[in-house]
Amino acid sequence: MSDIRVYGEAEIRERIARELPRWIFEDGCLRRTYRTHGWKGTLMALNAVGHLAEAAWHHPDLTVSYDRVTISLMTHSAKGVTDKDFELASQIEDMVMWRPPAGSALEGTPDDVRFAYIRDE
Repeated sequence: MSDIRVYGEAEIRERIARELPRWIFEDGCLRRTYRTHGWKGTLMALNAVGHLAEAAWHHPDLTVSYDRVTISLMTHSAKGVTDKDFELASQIEDMVMWRPPAGSALEGTPDDVRFAYIRDE
């Protein structure tokens, strides 16, 4: 896999700041923790990430607990962060944080704790 570009730390931090401001670079990985309102939200986020990872054929390391999912991305075969990781992180962010835009025919999740699942922090 020598033809895959591995980014240096400074480049990674610059791209995160520009493209993925809620993500961090930690322990050699792009990382993001999604906080949820409980088990239901955790499972929904986990399944969304699983779908994207399988469709992309690029699989993150996941840490799951009752009210959070942590995604860690690096290209193991390249031993570093590559465009694959940035692209999948962007897709994950878009899918997990997606809400219907204002004026949409879709109502969106009611503003009621009984239905809340992803914390938008």
